[in-house]
Amino acid sequence: MLLLKTTRDALLAPLQAVSGVVEKRHTLPILSNVLIEKTGERLTFTATDIEIQIRTVTTNVLEGEDAAITVSARKFQDILRALPDTEISLTLEERRLNIKAGRSRFHLQTLPAGDYPLITPPDGDAVRFSVPQRTLKQQLALVAYAMAQQDIRYYLNGLLLIADGKSLILVATDGHRLAYADSELEMTVPSRCEVILPRKTALELARQIGDTDDPVDIVLSGNQAVFRFGSIEFVTKLIDGKFPDYERVIPRNHPGCITLTRIPFLAALQRAAILSNEKFHGVRLVLDNNMLSIISSNTEQEEAREEIEIDFNGERLDIGFNVGYLLDVLNNVSSETVEWRFHDGNSSALITLPGNEHFKYVVMPMRI
Repeated sequence: MLLLKTTRDALLAPLQAVSGVVEKRHTLPILSNVLIEKTGERLTFTATDIEIQIRTVTTNVLEGEDAAITVSARKFQDILRALPDTEISLTLEERRLNIKAGRSRFHLQTLPAGDYPLITPPDGDAVRFSVPQRTLKQQLALVAYAMAQQDIRYYLNGLLLIADGKSLILVATDGHRLAYADSELEMTVPSRCEVILPRKTALELARQIGDTDDPVDIVLSGNQAVFRFGSIEFVTKLIDGKFPDYERVIPRNHPGCITLTRIPFLAALQRAAILSNEKFHGVRLVLDNNMLSIISSNTEQEEAREEIEIDFNGERLDIGFNVGYLLDVLNNVSSETVEWRFHDGNSSALITLPGNEHFKYVVMPMRI
């Protein structure tokens, strides 16, 4: 049975869009597959890992009969990548998908489409709003790196999303640092809504959305969230838990503040990090007499020191940080300068962007 004839890229692009959620190893073999549905001129690709589901639709597929199959996402994608961009025909015979392109032939096993575990998007009462793709992508980039990884406090392995009035707020923390970013919505959300997106959802969403002004339509309902943009529908389950009170963590009245040029500061930290302790990755930042010294050492008695001239005439400050936490924020903001606000050697530091009240980054000190 002829399923369809089309070009390689017409298949590869939607397959790549959905295959990011497919796990390499899974207890259910069918979850390694992608669901392909041909209905008239529409070709739909769906992938899921039970927690996240991505679906994309392409049109103008004219040839072939209507059918639905599931096939290995990784193998199908590897085959398409290896083929030249030429006409490809897909036929289905005795539960095998036959792929023909030029003189190349491939035969893949399929599993029944009826066994594929689909997530049903929420319908009915829900919070609905839109945001430009570029805005959401930038917000995700500003906070996603601060999410925890495999923390026993499962609610930290995700990202807090708040829709409140005309504000969209994203917050992430791993208990040692916290990143906050907000943006203004064009519409008003009638009632405050807080959800925690899983880590994988946040990272895959950041990868998928584009740097355009086209909208992302967001639906929040119960224990699910839906993001629709372009030809993609992204459905995810939510983390059920109580996120920490981020407003209590963000310092309000730190008296000290210095402005640093981002790129030189980043480069100096990268050099100092080379000789930092391999386990704790600590560096000392010493402020004294218009000079910022960055000092690192390790168990082999090796030491690195970097000095940056700054405008500072206050009391001497000696404070330690995990250098990775500082590098993360400097690598993910794009401004030429950053502001470091501080109180004393035992208080958390607040990193902000000059003239920008929409981003805050808090990092706890460490003893070195």
